[in-house]
Amino acid sequence: MEKSYPIISADDHVNPPPLMYGERLPPKWRARAPRVEEHKGRERLVFEGTSRPFIALDAAAGVDAKDIRLLARTKQEGRKGGWDPDARIEDMDFDGVHAQVLFGSGSGGGVAIQCEDRALRFAMMRTYNDWIAEFCLRYPSRLIGIGEIPAWDIELAVAETDRCAQMGLRGVLLPAVPAYRESPAEDQPYTSDVYEPLWEALAERSMPIHFHLGTRPITRGLDHDVMVNISVNKSAMSEPLASFILSGALQRHPNLKLVSVESGIGWMAFLIPWMDLVWEKHRHHTKSELIEKPSFYFHRQVFATFIDDVVGIRNRDIIGVNNILWSSDYPHVNSSWPTSREYIEKHFADVPQAEARRMTCENTAELYGIALD
Repeated sequence: MEKSYPIISADDHVNPPPLMYGERLPPKWRARAPRVEEHKGRERLVFEGTSRPFIALDAAAGVDAKDIRLLARTKQEGRKGGWDPDARIEDMDFDGVHAQVLFGSGSGGGVAIQCEDRALRFAMMRTYNDWIAEFCLRYPSRLIGIGEIPAWDIELAVAETDRCAQMGLRGVLLPAVPAYRESPAEDQPYTSDVYEPLWEALAERSMPIHFHLGTRPITRGLDHDVMVNISVNKSAMSEPLASFILSGALQRHPNLKLVSVESGIGWMAFLIPWMDLVWEKHRHHTKSELIEKPSFYFHRQVFATFIDDVVGIRNRDIIGVNNILWSSDYPHVNSSWPTSREYIEKHFADVPQAEARRMTCENTAELYGIALD
């Protein structure tokens, strides 16, 4: 690929220090913060009655396949760029990546999402948001942080959205599925109008909503088989996308943007025309409020990231060249680091240069307001 333009990754991760919450949470919560204990020569993260090892895959970018291990002995294994912004920029420069959009993982943002005490979970979300904002502030034109907000309390979510925007974060993360049959009564699906104040607030602030893999419960089968989970979890994002489109939320809020993160894109070539067909068949008896076909709202307001998706690129005319965002997934094991430009060259070998540039640079730059010079 030509090197006359920068490449931007739309999905990468930070791995905050495991003791971050113990050091930063308000005093009333610190006794319950995650802590690290050693067991049989391996560090484990202890939190709310559970003990789990650190996952080596979270920071195994660039590791040869034959050397990949599931579990880490210590949190400090792997790419230092997961928690050190200076080390991260060095790795980005080495890889030829201009900017990255950052999400939490591992013992950082990920552990907060799994906390069942919602008051503590919200305190942890705020603490994580403070940390990621400070992390990005070191290189604000190149590190683009995404905050976390509580889907279960709209008033709190709107307030935290404001705070995230004031700290320079560029979007928010919500769970892919906010309500299950066994969920508390206050939990509602995204088709509910209870979320309208939040959608309005996010649209006004030009802060996209992100749905990332790992933000919804998984079955016992997927929980016990890594390869099965990684193979099939992508299409889980079809539910929130269809919910926003078919409920009319995107029609009511034309400035609201959605990003399906680490979900891949190939399956969307089926979803988009299928939603159109469903709407054509069922819009009258369901009294659908949509004026345009679902594909119209998808192409206007929905984006999706991919790491390796030959099928998706071949079907970019259905998905939309302007809706596709390349990502390196640094420092995770599936990352294209440290050969992202070579990786892109192979992936986009038959793609016109102008289209490749949109998917690897311009779409993400426009969505998050990233300067290219």
